[in-house]
Amino acid sequence: MSFTIFTHTAASITDLKRDPMGTMRSADGETIAILNRNEPAFYCVPPAMFAYLMELAEDAELGRIADDRMVELADAKEISLNDL
Repeated sequence: MSFTIFTHTAASITDLKRDPMGTMRSADGETIAILNRNEPAFYCVPPAMFAYLMELAEDAELGRIADDRMVELADAKEISLNDL
């Protein structure tokens, strides 16, 4: 089975255990793939990138909520202010 690595930098779990901060520094502030037997086991994400990803997730959720509300509006009936 083959895996795609989504980063420019990768390190082994051994490297991470030996020098965690040095391993992260080697990625120059970017996400780093941590490999186990030459396959990605997980990704180490710097705090700024993690915050950005959380914003994207929140935006996606808000977009889903807005889409759901737009569907609900399709069933709404238009009335004039005088009818209120």
